[in-house]
Amino acid sequence: MSLVFVYGTLKHGGSNHQWLAGQRCLGEAQTIAGFTLYEIDDFPGMVADPSDREGVTGELWEVDVDCLARLDELEGVAEKLYKRIPVALQKPQISEPVETYLFLQSLAGRARMGACWPV
Repeated sequence: MSLVFVYGTLKHGGSNHQWLAGQRCLGEAQTIAGFTLYEIDDFPGMVADPSDREGVTGELWEVDVDCLARLDELEGVAEKLYKRIPVALQKPQISEPVETYLFLQSLAGRARMGACWPV
């Protein structure tokens, strides 16, 4: 099992939430400062942002290995749309980093969303 932080369309109420069917939600979560969201069409992209003081809000999920592979496919890891990386959380406080997806493409012309993607 892996712990995965989701912050956009995979959250409860999001358009891709069904990809987490059969997995266990551990509740709301927030990354440490240093990350922010950008609007990428109809989904968000989280990027590192040294000027950020809030972090990004989302949900923490416990997922099995098959689900993690499906999430990598959804997030376009092989196509280098996103990269799965470890991230530290400030809420809830967990001693080790969890997995999340960092957006890798250009942000030119994209709107900065800040800490929260509305679903």
